[in-house]
Amino acid sequence: MYDYDLLVVGSANADLVIDVERRPAAGETVLGGDLAVHPGGKGANQAVAAARLGAATTLLARVGNDGHGRLLLDSLRSAGVDTVGVLVGGAPTGVALITVDPEGDNSIVVSPGANARLTPADVRAAGSLFHASRVVSAQLEIPLETVVEVVRSLSPDSRFVLNPSPPRPLSSEVLAACDPLIVNEHEARVVLGDACVSEEPADWARLLLAKGPRSVVVTLGAEGALVCDSSGVTRVPSVKVDAVDTTGAGDAFTAALGWKLGSGASLAEAAQYAARVGAAAVTKRGAQESYPTAEEVEAL
Repeated sequence: MYDYDLLVVGSANADLVIDVERRPAAGETVLGGDLAVHPGGKGANQAVAAARLGAATTLLARVGNDGHGRLLLDSLRSAGVDTVGVLVGGAPTGVALITVDPEGDNSIVVSPGANARLTPADVRAAGSLFHASRVVSAQLEIPLETVVEVVRSLSPDSRFVLNPSPPRPLSSEVLAACDPLIVNEHEARVVLGDACVSEEPADWARLLLAKGPRSVVVTLGAEGALVCDSSGVTRVPSVKVDAVDTTGAGDAFTAALGWKLGSGASLAEAAQYAARVGAAAVTKRGAQESYPTAEEVEAL
């Protein structure tokens, strides 16, 4: 019996968002709209997204003892996330600087802050959370050695979901634990490195699977997603919506997919549901504020 449907191990940031008519080129200054501050970070985003859908969710992360940290804790708790694993102190809360253009596309620069102080020792100290969780999800806005320790701390019966963002090369140990590895087009190219010998996303999925994961999901934005496992590659269509802000949509997709996999859905079924969750998220401003409830997903 598991206490949690999903344990997220990852980052918690304050998102500082400015709307711009266009993103600046190198050396250029552009004027933007008013600054908005939102709770964010890929780890906290995933935890909130899953909890909003009804998943029993907990988060292992680190925030600063400051206003941004309190903002994040309030957002997590109001969404229903168990914050027993959120550590406080050691550095200021991480910050993401985000510009959003009129089409809803964003560019992001992250200052890790306290996220960089989430250590392998913190993971080992949270061993009870791993044994109590059906699915464990991680990203790469925390130190890579901490993610390695997450893999080594997994319960034998739990499932590990990884979104390698921001992307970097991954060890065979980490890749072998992924079920699935979830990448967008840019992340796929980085993880594949010299093995990226094709421009076809279906080939990326197969090549990534050959590197060791048990399954792979390649997200393609408005073109949907590809899921790949030992049975082959399947395309999952997108859900057509008017995008307002894509910030955090990938985190909503990952959270929904991990939760559905833990509840017994097939990879394709979970990805179809996750695509609907991600589509609902882009119709509203912000990251965590945009995440839908299960009822809102059904109504989409």
